[in-house]
Amino acid sequence: MPVSHKARRRLSLLILLVGLPLYIIVAVSVINAMDRPSILVELLVYVVLGVVWALPFKFIFKGIGQADPDKPDS
Repeated sequence: MPVSHKARRRLSLLILLVGLPLYIIVAVSVINAMDRPSILVELLVYVVLGVVWALPFKFIFKGIGQADPDKPDS
């Protein structure tokens, strides 16, 4: 069942406003649990975690910046 453009916009906003800050807290906690690794390892972990969080939500964010294709032209 496809999700409407309006629902995807709302869901993407919810993910960015609630989910992303929670994910950042988890990512920082993971780094703190590693007993302060070297700066390069820490940078690598942040880059990997920064990319990985968006992969499951790719279908939600795709096309959000475009005009609503479900809305009839006036």
